[in-house]
Amino acid sequence: MLHDRVMIKIVDGNGERLSSSGIVIPATAQVAKRLVWGEVFGTGQHVRSVQVGNRVLFAPDDQYEVEVQGTPYLVMRERDLHAVASARSDSGGTGLYL
Repeated sequence: MLHDRVMIKIVDGNGERLSSSGIVIPATAQVAKRLVWGEVFGTGQHVRSVQVGNRVLFAPDDQYEVEVQGTPYLVMRERDLHAVASARSDSGGTGLYL
């Protein structure tokens, strides 16, 4: 990757989702501009906030898609990322936190 570009693989696909009340939302249901999670697979030399392996939150609209060895990835600028999730480092915490 060059400059401030980040290569991301979408982690949460466009499959079914479960609402907080337990209702199954089918993959065909349209929602207004939804942000999705992905995993960083490559970064350019000028990327400062994320590293390979981080989970990031971003809008998949208007991004460039590339296929590498049969696997689809998105390529975007670092500034287009909305959040970076990290594992909680203190004792007793599990999962990802913003």
